[in-house]
Amino acid sequence: MNLQSLMKQAQSMQKNLLSAKKQIDEKHFTGKSELVEVVMNGKKELISVKISEDAELDKDDKEILEDMVVLAVNDAVKKIDKEIEEKLGSQAGGLSSFM
Repeated sequence: MNLQSLMKQAQSMQKNLLSAKKQIDEKHFTGKSELVEVVMNGKKELISVKISEDAELDKDDKEILEDMVVLAVNDAVKKIDKEIEEKLGSQAGGLSSFM
């Protein structure tokens, strides 16, 4: 295999990776905990937070609610990381840590 052919292969792989990353960036991921639902995009930016209407919260429940938000956000981040791994997998190598 010659160098020109290898370069074309590398460019093709790069194009595929960028396309897959763009799809992931534009997708929305929902994370949930008992009282909270969050939506993030594939760039791990928080889009929305919804508190369950069933949640009868008083001042003392504030800490619990804050913990629930953290759990929901972390759940969405895990889903984004899973999607990156599934779509980019071994092609990305260590690239996912930069995304």
